[in-house]
Amino acid sequence: MIKIGCNYLSLPDMDIETFIRTVYDLRLDIVDFHIRAFKSRDPGYLRAIKMQCLKLGLPIGYIGVSAGFVGDEEELGKRIAEAEDAIDVAAFVGAPLIRVFGGHVPAGTEDWEPLYEDLVRCLKTVCDYGAGKGVIVALQNHDGGNLAATADDVLRILHDSAHPSFSLIMDTGQWKGGVGAHPVGESDPNVDIYDYMERTIGHAAYVRAKIYRIESGREELLDYERVTGILERAGYNGCMSIVYEGLEEDRVGAVRKAAAHLREMLGSL
Repeated sequence: MIKIGCNYLSLPDMDIETFIRTVYDLRLDIVDFHIRAFKSRDPGYLRAIKMQCLKLGLPIGYIGVSAGFVGDEEELGKRIAEAEDAIDVAAFVGAPLIRVFGGHVPAGTEDWEPLYEDLVRCLKTVCDYGAGKGVIVALQNHDGGNLAATADDVLRILHDSAHPSFSLIMDTGQWKGGVGAHPVGESDPNVDIYDYMERTIGHAAYVRAKIYRIESGREELLDYERVTGILERAGYNGCMSIVYEGLEEDRVGAVRKAAAHLREMLGSL
């Protein structure tokens, strides 16, 4: 059965302890964090977070890192260090995954090939580090201008960066041409993001369920009936993490409605 969780970025104004309790009160199955939610690397602090999740029966799904791997050697070194820091935190608190991006391409760049070469080199370095800690490194697709913006991009990176500790976190909305790449309510009618999902879901260890407009109780900008059909055909049995990016003032209420909507769409999956 697919587990439904919530990502920290849905409720970013909370401290991490309040966020965990809120996810529990919403009766969700799993919780995942952004690395910036952790105020310290002190073992006592991290142990308390781990214990709170354990006592509330909330497995930690993954820890997100924002930076991708684009830049000069100094910048790439910093981004590798950030990912390795997230791996250390994940290993301590018991999260099996960290999330990384491909990286945004500077405007005006004509030749992207050297950027892909840098990305693959960095991913292999980070995956080697993760392997030593028992933590998987997972690429997340992102919108236009990113090295992982389409299904072709994602599949290329997965192939070229082949590593036993490398996987994919599939984001339902953050594709080139998707809602996440435009002002809310707009998308590119010439791009089929559901085809992107169909082609990549077989590689995914985790799914981020973007929610943009849920006032009615049903997500209006993404078709989760189609999305869950894609998951079913792929035999996906992992986690779906709600990532709310809408405009409702009551963000907790929005996450509650999103969870009910996803449960209805998932049915018996």
